[in-house]
Amino acid sequence: MLDQDSYRLGFGTYSLTDKEGINAITAAINAGYRHLDTARLYGNEEEVGEAIRRANVERSELFVATKIAHFEEPEKTPDYIRSGVQESLDKLGIETIDLLYHHWPRGQDDIKTVLPVFNELVNQDIASQVGVSNYTPNDLDLADDLLDVPLSALQAEMHPLLPQQNLREAVQDRNAHFVAYSPIAQGEVFDVPEITEVAKKHSTNAATVSLAWLLSKDSVIPIPRSKSSEHIRSNLGALDLELDDEDIERIDSLDQQKRYEDPSWMEWE
Repeated sequence: MLDQDSYRLGFGTYSLTDKEGINAITAAINAGYRHLDTARLYGNEEEVGEAIRRANVERSELFVATKIAHFEEPEKTPDYIRSGVQESLDKLGIETIDLLYHHWPRGQDDIKTVLPVFNELVNQDIASQVGVSNYTPNDLDLADDLLDVPLSALQAEMHPLLPQQNLREAVQDRNAHFVAYSPIAQGEVFDVPEITEVAKKHSTNAATVSLAWLLSKDSVIPIPRSKSSEHIRSNLGALDLELDDEDIERIDSLDQQKRYEDPSWMEWE
């Protein structure tokens, strides 16, 4: 389902809570976003559900993704996963989660507990597709052994300052999608001359260029987040921005490895 053109640019909802969050998510849906990304730990599934109800879009047109089993949550058990997913459904006000992610594993024991339950949830039509978040290539190998259903997506940080070549290749080998969070490097792309010069060439801004660069990569789906209606709309311009080979090569040449989400216990490779 993520192959649909309408889901190629998602809307991230991290930190979008309360009335301000509902208004931003509703504005995003009404502006044209159809892929919504949230998580149990974001504490805003109710806000996402309310935005879905308020927006002038049928539920069938939306692709709703959420996540469970973040490393800061309590001890993971199969029953915890089952009950937590049901809570997510209730808060979102939907009958099926389109894409259910395992969120930030704290070691492979977490993975061994969570993914077998995900198999059950897909078979019960509680979740349509399965994803993983912040997995390493070794974690993906373990997921291959545990999942009876296809892996639909890996979500991880990716932007022009963290191109994730090795991890993207591992995802492509599995015919899955790479869903890129922090796609504008938490605003730092506005300070990168190579990106701002491409933006000037196309009479746009660095955020739009960065999103278009991500979209130029096979099976990559960026999920920008914004509270601003203006930025919500302008980010959609990435879908229509065609970077030429020179533009892409210029951004590729940055060759940096800058992470903004990097817990001390995490071993990425």
